[in-house]
This record gives sequence, structure tokens and C-alpha cells, in this order.
Amino acid sequence: MKTLTLTFLALALATPVVTAQLAETESKVESKAASLVDARLPEFTPNASQLSGSLYAVGSDTMINLITLWGEKFKTYYPEVSVQIEGKGSSTAPPALIEGVSQLGPMSRKMKSKEKDAFVENFGYEPTLVRTCLDALAVFVNKDNPIAESGLTLDQVDAIFSKTRKRGFENDIVKWSQLAVDGDWANAPISIYGRNSASGTYGFFKKHALMKGDYRDTVKEQPGSASVVQSITADRFAIGYSGIGYLTSGVKAVPLSVDGEEFFDANLGNVVEGDYPLGRFLNVYINFCPNTEMDDLRGEFFRFIFSKEGQEIVLKAGYLPITSDVAATELGNLGLPYVPAKLEDNPPLN
Repeated sequence: MKTLTLTFLALALATPVVTAQLAETESKVESKAASLVDARLPEFTPNASQLSGSLYAVGSDTMINLITLWGEKFKTYYPEVSVQIEGKGSSTAPPALIEGVSQLGPMSRKMKSKEKDAFVENFGYEPTLVRTCLDALAVFVNKDNPIAESGLTLDQVDAIFSKTRKRGFENDIVKWSQLAVDGDWANAPISIYGRNSASGTYGFFKKHALMKGDYRDTVKEQPGSASVVQSITADRFAIGYSGIGYLTSGVKAVPLSVDGEEFFDANLGNVVEGDYPLGRFLNVYINFCPNTEMDDLRGEFFRFIFSKEGQEIVLKAGYLPITSDVAATELGNLGLPYVPAKLEDNPPLN
């Protein structure tokens, strides 16, 4: 009984200490994340006294979580507004805008010429591109795969995923042993996962990693980024690609190299520096007639996206925030005011 009493006493005394340590750790993590957000980005202050209605976003699967989080926070400022998203791939964004079933067209790539042409044919002007944040398109393997430590060159990535090998690698890479991976992986065939052709991630990877080459017929196409990551988690010999925001404990992102000498992790800092070869903007296209005023609903939503709160959500979703200069440019293109926050001791991000 005495031992039990002492144990409870020790736990009671330790609990405040543990709680304080956890609070300190959490504070450090939040502080580190906050340091990645440009200090010049302003706090969001609602302009409209009352705002109601619905915003419909149709497009990129990669941006589902991000826009959902934006919508949830935006609703705390405007309770009568709902933001709904349908994420079936970037290629679904242009027709939804043309048909008028959506106000927002999230895309993880830029529109193709034929998509722009179809829009112009209907409206007489081009769709407006809004760059909302940055992403690193990652090559994922199972968490136990040793290749995550050594890395891959882009020509090796091409030889794994493409049957045309436009980067010039001599042979198809179909077994892990061809990449000097030993142990359980030595004689194992490489199991390949990717996105379907409706996805902007599919198109971006094809263009930038495969140099517009053709995907191998053995690629197991998945309907969403989360499905790719789940498949790789369950399959030890798998490899696949998706946005870094879908990173989980079950997979690892492989460092990539263009020249085979310097390898760069798929972290968002390397995207900003231009070192990671598969960095990209995540975009939202809208139907906005030139020389007109933006409606309050979309205007307020974009002002929120380019605020301190909006870009902190970008970090929460696993992506990289844009700078104040980019925010000023994007809002200026929409005819919306932008007043950067006054700096005290915090230097601007370059």
C-alpha cells in the first residue's frame, strides 16, 4: 500500500513537469512553423459586415485538404458562408468553370493551351490564374526501403516510371537490385503506383520527371494522392509519387538529383531555394472578367488565403507559404487591396 501511495505521489508531482515540457515542445514547433510565414503578411480582418453564400471548388485532388481547411477557418469569420470542394483531378477544373458549376478551379498545374482556348471561346477572355502556395512533388517509397537514404537521379526515376526513357538511362529499371538495394529488396520487382490521367500531379510528373515520356503500362493508377501513399505503405516494394503534403509515417520521400552529385530532400525549403527539381505552385483558376470588380464572396476568400492565417494553414496542410510580394501581386491581379504588416524586428523572407 505504501509503495502504491508513493507511486501515485510521484506521478502527481511529475505530471505538471511533463505537461510543462509538452507545452514547451508544442510551443517550439509552432514557433518554428510560424517563422516560415512571411512576417509582412497581414492579419485577416473581415471587410464585409455580412456575407453569405456558397463557394464551389472543382479540380485538384492534391488541394482538397488545403481548401477544406481554408473553408473551415473562413467560416469562423463568415458563418453564413460554405466552401465545398470536389477533387477528381485538375483536368476537371476548366470544364467546371466553363459550365458555371464552380467559382474556384484548383489545379496543381497550369492550364493547357486547349483548356484555355475552350474557356476563351466561351467567354472571350482568358481564365485568371491565382498562385496560392508552393508544393514539392515527392517520390515516395515504403518507410523501410533503404533507397530513401541514398536517393535517386531523375534519369533513374524516368527509367522506373517510363517506358520511353527520354532522359537517356540505358535500361528499364524493374528490380530494386538494379539500384544496388540489397536485403529483402535484392530480387524484388519494383511495384509502381501513380495517379490517373485526370490528375494535374500525373501531368506535372510526366512533364518534369519523364520529359513528356510515356508511363509504363505496369503503373497502378490511383484515384487520389492518399490512395498512392496508402498503397506504398502496404507494399514494401512499392514506389510512387504525390504532393509532399500527403507524407505519412508509413512512407519516406526519396532525395532527388539532377546530376547524380547533389541530392536534395523533398522538403519545402529546397523548393524555395530552387534546388529540389520537382517544386511547383498550387493554383486556383477563376472566371474573372477583366476591368470589372471582384465579387465580395470570392474577394474576401482570396484576401483570407493571402493573410497570415491563410498561409499558416498552408503549413498545416504540409505545403509552403508564398511571400508577401507574391501575395501583393496575386491580389493586385484581382483588383484587391493589399497592405503588408509593419515589421518590427522580423526581417522579410526573400
